[in-house]
Amino acid sequence: MLSYLKLIKFDNLLIIAFAQLCIKYGLFAPFNIAITLNGLGIAILMIATFCIAAAGNIIIEIYNQEDTGVKGLLYDSITEKSANRLFIIFNIVGVLIGFYLANLIDRPGFAALFIVISGVFYIYASYLKEILVLKNFIPALLAALSLIVLGIFDLLPAITEKNRESQTVIFSIILDYSIFTFIIVLLRELVKDCLHIDRDHNIGIRTIPIVLGKNRTTKLIGVLTLLPIFSIVYYIYTYLFSNSKAVIFVLILIVAPLLYFMIKSFSAESDKQLTRLSLLLKIILFTASISLLFYQFVLV
Repeated sequence: MLSYLKLIKFDNLLIIAFAQLCIKYGLFAPFNIAITLNGLGIAILMIATFCIAAAGNIIIEIYNQEDTGVKGLLYDSITEKSANRLFIIFNIVGVLIGFYLANLIDRPGFAALFIVISGVFYIYASYLKEILVLKNFIPALLAALSLIVLGIFDLLPAITEKNRESQTVIFSIILDYSIFTFIIVLLRELVKDCLHIDRDHNIGIRTIPIVLGKNRTTKLIGVLTLLPIFSIVYYIYTYLFSNSKAVIFVLILIVAPLLYFMIKSFSAESDKQLTRLSLLLKIILFTASISLLFYQFVLV
């Protein structure tokens, strides 16, 4: 069972699910804004997102195994045939649920989103991950879409002329968090490339650490970390400054870890150091999701 959880990257999927719940019950519910999905509908949407993301993680692992040229079991116990079967099952379930949900809210065209994301995962695993920059960009974009999809299915269909302003404010907050997620996942993908530099070099995949060198890439990661730091400081000044508790939470649990990450990334060399940096970014994503719960106390 543990091998299968590793195969689908269950810990990453839990972070996505937690962020979706925080958006639903930290942004939507407290402000009584017009929504389309009830609790069951949100659960169905989360299952669809879970399935599509799980299928994407599986196909990436399958192609990673094939690229190495080493025939064997994935995570020491899963055959490639079993992994392919799981990939197909998760994809079918995710797309079918997406079709059901899109028709449930009378927006059948929205089902195309799940099909497109599923296709992008497959194309990424089989081809795009070999293209410089796109290898890092696509996973970050897909992670951001996992949050935006909540706004698309729950907010957009409920927009009217009367509530357009309030709906737009909430949707803009979702977009802001999606952009933050994009940047953090992008940084994590770069850290992972530094971790896998030897493997990628052996199988002929060009990554940023291979092109620039590992040391230059870790310094680039440090510089890029300034983007989310400055963005959050601006966000605090614009939206949270009147709530001291929210400011303290964000400074201690998001900004401080990012500053620590930035400092450590400049000198990170060993796999152990890089693994810790990758884990730290996961924790930052988790605490950023929790911060969504503060808006009910700030936007009053």
